[in-house]
Amino acid sequence: MTVSAELRADCANCFALCCVALPFAASAGFAVDKAAGEPCGNLRDDFRCGIHAELRGRGFAGCTVFDCFGAGQKVSRVTFGGRDWRRHPGTARRMFDVFPVMRGLHELLWYLTEALGLPAARPLRADLRRALRDTDRLTRGTPEDLAAVDVTAVRDGVNALLLRASELVRAQVPGRKRSHRGADLMGARLAGAALRGANLRGALLVAADLRKADLRTADLIGADLRDADLRGADLTGALFLTQAQLNAARGDRATRLPATLTRPAHW
Repeated sequence: MTVSAELRADCANCFALCCVALPFAASAGFAVDKAAGEPCGNLRDDFRCGIHAELRGRGFAGCTVFDCFGAGQKVSRVTFGGRDWRRHPGTARRMFDVFPVMRGLHELLWYLTEALGLPAARPLRADLRRALRDTDRLTRGTPEDLAAVDVTAVRDGVNALLLRASELVRAQVPGRKRSHRGADLMGARLAGAALRGANLRGALLVAADLRKADLRTADLIGADLRDADLRGADLTGALFLTQAQLNAARGDRATRLPATLTRPAHW
């Protein structure tokens, strides 16, 4: 899988949209409450975070696990042509409304790009390319066009393709594959579990013990890995795993990762 720079967050070319547009509540991930459209108190005038190097220690671990998949710079530099919400306050409300839409579309582009690189999904490549092209076209619309996009409907169509791609890949894994799709596995004891080729789509794996688990070629799209223990786990070839999911989990140097993702600094 080769991911273009367009699908990776580039904070230097974004007007800190995740720090303003999105709400958060005081919790384990955030030290304070913040309403949607309200700039975070740590945001500087130059759109940079004033405590970026200390986010986890200052109670803002939630910021370190967020990934916009490049939506921030697309909205800032393409959709709104470099007009920031501070100097052009008339753009603020529409910009903040459009950002979550763009993020949802960019996340789908990430998954479609990955699916296109899967050899076993070759029979679906024409459909995957078409979906990629159609989704990309939506991201290049006007603010009004984007505000009108039904992301849920787009996601449903793309997800059907992604599921078929996943099934083709996992069918090549020998033996019986486990299905835990949407399962509540919060805090589950799965250390050393044989989950190669398993279906873990949308599974709740918060604080699950997955030490040394075999998760090769497992489908992890939408799985909640917050505080999951991945020390020594093998995630080689895991399907539709994102950097945000890894950032929310715990791991170590022995955790094996897909080549497109990086080992979180806090591991």
